[in-house]
This record gives sequence, structure tokens and C-alpha cells, in this order.
Amino acid sequence: MSIIITAVVSVTIIGIICAIILNVASQLMFVKTDERITKLTEIMPGVNCGACGYPGCSSYAEALVNDNVSAALCTPGGVEVLNKISELLGVEAGAIEQKTAVIKCAGDFNTRQQDKIYLGIQSCGGAHMHFGGDNSCVYGCLGYGDCQKVCPASAVYLKEGLAHINHGLCTGCSLCVKACPKKLIAIEKSSIPVIIACSNTEKGAVTRKKCSSGCIACGKCVRECPVSAISMENNLAIIDYEKCNGCLNCVKSCVTKCITSLPFHR
Repeated sequence: MSIIITAVVSVTIIGIICAIILNVASQLMFVKTDERITKLTEIMPGVNCGACGYPGCSSYAEALVNDNVSAALCTPGGVEVLNKISELLGVEAGAIEQKTAVIKCAGDFNTRQQDKIYLGIQSCGGAHMHFGGDNSCVYGCLGYGDCQKVCPASAVYLKEGLAHINHGLCTGCSLCVKACPKKLIAIEKSSIPVIIACSNTEKGAVTRKKCSSGCIACGKCVRECPVSAISMENNLAIIDYEKCNGCLNCVKSCVTKCITSLPFHR
């Protein structure tokens, strides 16, 4: 009996000692968290998209408090979140730069050629692993909607096998960019007038056989641009938005109609 009592007392004493050690350690190693970080994280939209340049909303909240970064980096949150952040931190709201996703492909069922039959998982990621997909143009949209599935704003929709962006709903969160295995989606300033809706860098004759709406590097847009904002790189038209004045001459002159204007400029 005495052995049992001794064991119980010993265990109790050891438990008390361990508790004291843990309590002292927690006091010594305690890191005080600024309550503003918690409040800022709650203000954020919570999509953890990385559009602000940080891994997630909580990381951006920490940077706002500790590194004094701009309060206008959360494009998905828009003006509402910007104003709340500014009010909480007591800083100037400034202006948030509106951004939108753009699809750099115009090849739908009507214009692109299919040279394989894909019967696997109905996803762009799955199709891409099957010899690059079922399109003859390996640069083109696969049309299975991986981008649509991840969009928190329901701004992506499919039409005739091609992804489209509803720019009125798009917050520029960039989740669709990460979801596209072809890297056809980019985040641009909403203020840009036009985009090149093609990513094919093959020679024009090859591109045309695969998709009638692809850039054939004819150079007509380059010649028609009054401010020399368009150039050809690797058989593909490139726009310098610092020079572009939004005249839309390139849209009117494009032979294959792969240069399109954003709705804000139509």
C-alpha cells in the first residue's frame, strides 16, 4: 500500500513541477500579437489569393501593421476593404488600382481545330497532361473550366469551349491565373484598352491551320499603330501599354480579330 501511495505522490509532484516549468516557459516565450492584425484579417475578403503580393490575407495584415505597406494592395476587396483598412490604421486611403483578368486566347469551337480525342477527367489540368490537350494548338484554351471553378466572384464563364471574363464581376484576385495549366490568363490594369487574345508563338501559316482566330504575325497592327505601341516578338504581337493611347486602330485592322478591346473602352 505504501508503494502505491509513494508512486501517486511522486507522479503528483512531477506533474506539479512540469506544470510550473511549462507556465514559466510560456511566460518567457510569449509573443504579444497586435490585435490590429486580427481585426485586419477579419476585414479582408478571405480568398487568400496572393494578389497583394503576400501568401494570404493574414500575411498582408501583418505587413500592414509591421512593415507599413500600402493599404491599397487588396484588389479583391476593392474600395470597401481599402476604406476599412485605412480607418483602422488611421492612414490615407489613397486610390486602389482596379485590375481584371484577361484571357489571352480567342480560339473557341468555331475557330480552333481538334486533332485528338480526350476522354479523361474533365479538367484542363487532366487534359493538359494528355499530350497537351485535344486542341491542335497547344497554346490554346482547353475549355474545361478549371479557372471557372476557382473564381470566388463567379466572373469566369465558358462559351463554346472558351473561357471568358465578366470584367464587371472580376476582382483581379489571380486565382484563375494559377488554375490555368496553359498560362493563358493574366491580371492587367482595368484601364488598358486592348489585349492580344492569342498566345501562339508559331509561324503565322502554322497558327492559321490550327486556329483561324490566332495571331499570324502579319504586322498590320504594327503598321497601323500611330504611337508605335505594338511590336512583334516570337511571331506574336505585343502591346506596350505605356505607349498605347487607346485609339483602337489595331482592333480595326487585325486580320484575324485576335486583338480585342476591353468593355470599358468600347
